[in-house]
Amino acid sequence: LSGCFQRPIKGEGQLSGLNIGLLKPKIVSSILKGATWGSGAETALGPQRRAASEAAAHPGAVAPPVPGSAAERLVGRWLLVCSGTVAGAVVLGGVTRLTESGLSMVDWHLVREMKPPQTQQEWEAEFQKYQQFPEFKILNHDMTLREFKFIWYMEYSHRMWGRVVGLAYVLPAVYFWRKGWLSSSMKGCVLALCGLVCFQGLLGWYMVKSGLEEKPDSHDIPRVSQYRLAAHLGSALVLYCASLWSGLSLLLPQHKLPETYQLLRLRRFAHGTTGLIFLTALSGAFVAGLDAGLVYNSFPKMGERWIPDDLLSFSPVLKNIFENPTTVQFNHRILGITSVTAITALYLLSRKIPLPRRTKIAVASLMAVAYMQVGLGISTLLLYVPTPLAAIHQSGSLALLTVALWLMNELRRVPK
Repeated sequence: LSGCFQRPIKGEGQLSGLNIGLLKPKIVSSILKGATWGSGAETALGPQRRAASEAAAHPGAVAPPVPGSAAERLVGRWLLVCSGTVAGAVVLGGVTRLTESGLSMVDWHLVREMKPPQTQQEWEAEFQKYQQFPEFKILNHDMTLREFKFIWYMEYSHRMWGRVVGLAYVLPAVYFWRKGWLSSSMKGCVLALCGLVCFQGLLGWYMVKSGLEEKPDSHDIPRVSQYRLAAHLGSALVLYCASLWSGLSLLLPQHKLPETYQLLRLRRFAHGTTGLIFLTALSGAFVAGLDAGLVYNSFPKMGERWIPDDLLSFSPVLKNIFENPTTVQFNHRILGITSVTAITALYLLSRKIPLPRRTKIAVASLMAVAYMQVGLGISTLLLYVPTPLAAIHQSGSLALLTVALWLMNELRRVPK
């Protein structure tokens, strides 16, 4: 009978291809009890009960693993939870940057720093370490211990959340791997995700070190390198996108859409638009790293001009793109306007194509979130970058990227 349990048995109270009269009454009873027919019930209960009946009929047999569809749902939900933890880390990291708390912890230990200072002496010792570095000497020389505790706990919470993200990936991955619930392709994906998590933690400390270095020739306030900040945010966004895409691909059933020229064009346009949204979010790291949101707090013009005089004031010219605050803000504006224009065109294009209801909801949601994000960005600029509004604006970029990935997943090609 083992061959009968390798695939679901279809029928309405029947056992197709099986002569019941040739079976023993007890085995027949076990099979009938294990088979649950009807829509929904077969998926939810049938595999487990059939497995139990088979084990009863063959006491020496090894219990079968969780069915493939159920394992895929578990892995998919786990990946969505992981992407949620990464989103939390991105938002918390943005708040840490906005409150200028990122340089408050001047060393890095994987385990030892998990316990915060407890006594007054321990806090004073931690504060004295901070006082040896440029941020205190130049920017916060009049800071009190109470103020230091606030920025220290901000950075501490970000680091601890990073450890939670690592555990959320690694521990379930080991469990699913040992259970045999990961396909060969998914194993490679999970290994890449776990490796990227570890790389992200090391990159975070590499970024912080850039803000702790003495720079005798610089007259600027101490801050982390905008290049390393962009790399840190970029790797986090890649980790988030990969986890979200993998989870959605396992959980959302694919639409069997007719492969017309219009659909192919819409799919390509959605891919390009998502890439543009990603690039706009990444450019925000240079805005944050250079405090470029504080140089021209007007819109739509920059000051009294459409193109400011100091747009290309650095030499060589290429240096302006990444190091001139005026150019960085100008580029972020252009990318934001281009993104919302592309999303609007995508929405109008989708109206001409018959799409499933869920796909239409994704397109409309992308349009709504895009215009909300533009409003948040302009408000943040005009109000001189208040921390709560700036944090919401950064979260909005993550929400926009999320909806764009959802739409891409809805439009993905059905494998033949």
